[in-house]
Amino acid sequence: MVGRLPRRLLAEVIGTALLIVFGAGSVVAALVMGNGRLDYAALGFISLAFGLIVTLVVYTFGNTSGAHINPAVTIALAVGRRFPWRDVPAYVAAQLFGSFAGGVLVVAIFGPMRAVGVGKVGLTSLGPGIGYGQGILAEALATFLLLLTIMALAVDRRAPPGWAGFVIGLAVACEIFVLGPLTGGSVNPARTFGPYLTTSVFGGDAPWSLYGVYVAGPVAGAVLAVLVYDQVVRPAREGPETAQGTAGEITGTGEPGEPRGSAEVPEAREAPDHAERRPGRTRGRGR
Repeated sequence: MVGRLPRRLLAEVIGTALLIVFGAGSVVAALVMGNGRLDYAALGFISLAFGLIVTLVVYTFGNTSGAHINPAVTIALAVGRRFPWRDVPAYVAAQLFGSFAGGVLVVAIFGPMRAVGVGKVGLTSLGPGIGYGQGILAEALATFLLLLTIMALAVDRRAPPGWAGFVIGLAVACEIFVLGPLTGGSVNPARTFGPYLTTSVFGGDAPWSLYGVYVAGPVAGAVLAVLVYDQVVRPAREGPETAQGTAGEITGTGEPGEPRGSAEVPEAREAPDHAERRPGRTRGRGR
């Protein structure tokens, strides 16, 4: 990551808003075209839309903020000592705000009657016969897959360069294909929060009693994936040192208050081409 915190937070706001507009927005479009019904074929197009927008956001904002666009990702990387805890509250707030902003844009695009009345802003809910515990388990497993992909392609310095965004997008599409009928395949507390809040603000009925599923499941699955990756996949000689991968480097400008050192981020792979040199120390690509 490169840049001061306000710039990184703005990238998170924009990235999460785009996720809602073109991800949750695809749910609204499918419901509108299907007269309020959503079949498995439509779910396939929704999965593709989510996968594509995640890929584009990663490649666009990865070098700026890490393109977390997901509180579960931010928290899990902080637990794994790849992201500074001091920035976690600001990142989560930016992601939640961006999600709500994206929900408002969906309403502006489709109109309140279609976006809220028919599509409910693409909100996620449990499928028929799916209990609270099942929902948490499904969301945890889906987020586990997502974070394993992030760790392998965007964090681990042994990964081939340039593939992170594409494969992370495929992982998102995969989990929606399988778990979409059960929970909507959110894997992201912000992805659920924005449509819920927007639906409520515009007079719709949002199932807030289910929101715990979309917080507990993704956070638990994400944290578990980071811990498992460190214990199973990474070589024993590699400790959780700060410079784990080029994607996670936070390069300061040298100005007061600017973060220095390194912290891992998930959804970016390429490091800045420049190198910052100081006496006895070289920084840059980190490989």
